[in-house]
Amino acid sequence: MGYLTMDSASQTFQQRTLSVKLWPPSQSTRLMLVERMTKNLTTPSIFSRKYGLLGKEEAEEDAKQIEELAFTAANQHYEKEPDGDGSSAVQVYAKESSKLMLEVIKRGPRAKEDGEVMINDKATAASQTIFDISGGRRAFIEEEEAEDVLGPLRDPGNSYTKIIFSNRSFGLGAARVAVPILNSIKDQLTEVDLSDFIAGRPESEALEVITMFSSALECCDLRYLNLSNNALGEKGVRAFEALLKSQNNLEELYLMNDGISEEAARAVCELIPSTEKLKVLHFHNNMTGDEGAVAIAEMVQHSPVLEDFRCSSTRIGSEGGVALAEALGTCTHLKKLDLRDNMFGVEAGLALSKALSAFPDLTEIYLSYLNLDDEGAEALANALKESAPSLEVLELAGNDITAKGASSLAACIAAKQFLTKLNLSENELKDEGAILIGKSLEEGHGQLTEVDLSTNSIRRAGARLLAQVAVNKLGYKMLNINGNFISDEGIDEVKDIFKQSPDLLGPLDENDPEGEDFDEEAEDEDADNEDELESQLKGLKIKQEE
Repeated sequence: MGYLTMDSASQTFQQRTLSVKLWPPSQSTRLMLVERMTKNLTTPSIFSRKYGLLGKEEAEEDAKQIEELAFTAANQHYEKEPDGDGSSAVQVYAKESSKLMLEVIKRGPRAKEDGEVMINDKATAASQTIFDISGGRRAFIEEEEAEDVLGPLRDPGNSYTKIIFSNRSFGLGAARVAVPILNSIKDQLTEVDLSDFIAGRPESEALEVITMFSSALECCDLRYLNLSNNALGEKGVRAFEALLKSQNNLEELYLMNDGISEEAARAVCELIPSTEKLKVLHFHNNMTGDEGAVAIAEMVQHSPVLEDFRCSSTRIGSEGGVALAEALGTCTHLKKLDLRDNMFGVEAGLALSKALSAFPDLTEIYLSYLNLDDEGAEALANALKESAPSLEVLELAGNDITAKGASSLAACIAAKQFLTKLNLSENELKDEGAILIGKSLEEGHGQLTEVDLSTNSIRRAGARLLAQVAVNKLGYKMLNINGNFISDEGIDEVKDIFKQSPDLLGPLDENDPEGEDFDEEAEDEDADNEDELESQLKGLKIKQEE
């Protein structure tokens, strides 16, 4: 093979990582990928006959540079990915490696002309501006190692503008080494990543380390700051006071998995003097609660250019949800909204529906597990239908949506012709709702790649129609209808529909053909009833208001 495919690069990485944390890769994994690319670059192929074959020394140098660029791109993606488990970062790592590999192969042996920009120039530029010690296993860093690892930051005239210290836990000794170095370069820094940099340290030591770093970085003019995964709480947030109080131009702020309580949220709001330029604000996985949400809402209200807001898994109820919804109404540039896994309820859902008209540029919205019920889901669907014309991702899983709410959802979905991903899993749509959703996807939707209606009490008729719709979409990647009540005959029918492309059908190992509903109107339909339902709905059209 003349080049490294995305699958092979991904496999190289995934085979050597723990399933609990897919990113970042260990140093041995990164070296293995370099070795594999070097071998590919020096192996005769159809490409080498056309473009020439690289020598081992040149191939090894190119492979190292490719891996560094791919790692940097994937790490930047990892900091922002919605799910945060690293799986999509792996794909970016593999894809970038494959793409850059092909560029080198088509370039052939290096014979650089004046003015020609080669891949090594790109790698050099990246390495000169980004200083990253996050690779490899999560580990403590002590004084002696810090002297060695942070050495390049001491080089006179270095042009580092971004430092990534995540995944390494700094003790007091290492912090004392870092402080004068950071003091010397802070005027040139624009991006600082201190996520997960005090893990496993006693609270007193961790707070002292934070205070030292904060003082050293005070008055940095940052556009990007990541303090995630540090279990800060209010004490930790206030330990960062010097740094936070000096930030007037932040564009991206990440405070995920930081133990941000009500008091800590108020501290963040109090300490940061301005969020007028803030475009990205992430508060995922904290214990913020309603009162904390009110403080966050105040920040949001003063962030007029906000484009990406994530406040998922933060224990926010109805009151806090309403406050956030009202504040978001001022964010007219919003493109991505993630409020998953909170306790909003119907009232907050209704409040959010009123704000959606303010988001003409919205492309991704994640509203799963918010206790919306049919009333909240219908209000949101009706509002979305009239706004967000370029919506690409819609997630409303786990909201107790029934066939009653499916009608409004279907009308909304039919209007969203740029959808790539639809997740309505863990609801109560049943066959009637599933068929409504399926029919809403029949016309157009040429960019659709993934539909998830798992765990919806769907039976044979609904599963069959969803399969028929999905299999005809060009570029489609996955239909997930697992965890439903599809009969054995229905399973066979669905598999037969996908016989030419079985990889597009997700697993069905959790399907229960004997499954029964325990609602007030329990069903006991056989295949004939299911066929009759589909027949009745066959001519159904999704109504769209002009």
